[in-house]
Formats: sequence, structure tokens, C-alpha cells
Amino acid sequence: MGDINHFEYGWITPALSYALSVLGSVLGLVCAGRIRTARTSGQRAWWGLLSAWALGGTAIWAMHFMAMLGFAVENTRIRYDVPLTVASTVIAVVAVGIGLAIVGTGRLNAVRLIAGGVFTGAGVAAMHYTGMAAMRLNGTLGYDTLRVALSVVIAVVAATVALWLAMTVRKGVAVFASALVMGVAVNGMHFTGMSALSVHRHEGANREVTGAGVSTLLVPIMLAVIFGVVGLLYALLAAPTDDDRAASAYLDGRRVSEPAAPTPAPDPVGLRARSTLGQPGNPFPSRRDTPPR
Repeated sequence: MGDINHFEYGWITPALSYALSVLGSVLGLVCAGRIRTARTSGQRAWWGLLSAWALGGTAIWAMHFMAMLGFAVENTRIRYDVPLTVASTVIAVVAVGIGLAIVGTGRLNAVRLIAGGVFTGAGVAAMHYTGMAAMRLNGTLGYDTLRVALSVVIAVVAATVALWLAMTVRKGVAVFASALVMGVAVNGMHFTGMSALSVHRHEGANREVTGAGVSTLLVPIMLAVIFGVVGLLYALLAAPTDDDRAASAYLDGRRVSEPAAPTPAPDPVGLRARSTLGQPGNPFPSRRDTPPR
């Protein structure tokens, strides 16, 4: 049995993983709020995609990988299978996207919320254990069935709460507080699943471990997270808010309600231009003012 260390670098990796989960949750909740105010199906799909990337890609998957940086097994190197690692990312984003589509289509009710939570939670658990299966080391992985089941239950409950918050929370303080709670739930699911893991080392075997190292994957993953967060912030700042729409509607209403300027009556022979009578400030004409002929 290999000795497992989940915090090889101390509390740096869990702190960073929690920060990523909170950041992704904030962006995801804000994007999900735009789904409710979108006017067209195209806009709803766009904000749903951004919310799925923020929640699934940043709050869940990036948090998972950051926490995995602190995972180590005594006397063995750890590598990662790149296709399976990429597949775990896709699973997380797609699961969250489908969950948002379930609860965001039509009126929110208990049936939709539970169905979306179960599907999304199962997808999050599948992402976690797919990412674990991507590990390559000189040993065999084993899992405690009870703790695996507990991690799946936590994932389903956390996903259900997250979807409910995504469809109901709007205020800035409430969004941040909800993101803090979601960060605890996501990290709790991850470390519960990790506690179910055991490694049976291959004693006396000098088998070469193939795959990409953590340092190889860290740079592209961090760049993807950075560009993803910047893109989400740009999309949120560029999109009109409810206050912008209200102001635009008010100005449009003012333009419609303002009376049009009266159109002057036709003056075909130019009498209006010649006449000086009745105009304020003009003296009364007399013969003395008439120039001699």
C-alpha cells in the first residue's frame, strides 16, 4: 500500500482550488442571471454556454486539477493521460450546460430542479473519477465504495443547490455569498472522493510511467483559465444590463411622446417674407421711410 499525501505543498493548493471554485461560481451565477433576462433563444443559449464554461470549466474542473497538484504517492511519479484529462473537462462543461438547459427552460419547479441536479451531479462525479482514471503511476488505484457513494451524493446535492441559486439569485452580495457556499460544496465533493482512493504500489517493478507531467499540463491549463475568465468578464461588461435597457426604453418613450414641431403654412407668393406688420420689434411703416423713386 502506497502512502498518499493530499497536501504535498501544504495549504497552498487547497486554498487556490477554493479560490478558483469561488471565482468560477461568481462568474457562472452572473452569466446564469443573464439567461433569465435574455430576450431571444440565441441570447439564452449564449449566456448558458458562458455559464456552463464558468461553472463546469473553472469552478469544478480547474479546481479539481489545482487540488490534484498537491496529490502525491510515495516513491512513484504521477503522470496524466492527456485525452482522458481533456475528456474530463468536456464532461464537466457539458453536464453543467445540460443541467442549466433543464432548469432554465420554462418555469422553474421541483421536478426540473431535481432532474437537473441529478444529471449535473452525476456528470460532476463522472468528471472527477475520469480525471482520477487519467492518472498514470507505478501502482493500481482502488476505491472505498461507501466514500465513493458519499461523494456522488454530495455532488448531486451541490449541483441541485447550485442550479437553484443560478436561477434565483440576482443581488451582488447574495451572488458572492452563494459562490462561497458553492466553493465549499465543490471542494467537499472533491476531497471526499479523494479520501476514497487507495494506491497499491507495484513492488519491485521498474515500469516506466508514461503520460504528461503536472508541469507540462499546468501552463496550458492556467492559460485556458486566464483567457476564459478574461473572456467572461469582457462578455459581461460589454452586454447591456437591466438598467441600460430601462434607460433606453425611457429615452425611446420620450421621443415618441414629444410633440412634433408645427409645419408652417405654405406661402407661395412670399407674402410672409415681405410683411413686417405684426412682428415684434418692427416699427410701423410710414411714407417717410419709403425711399424716393
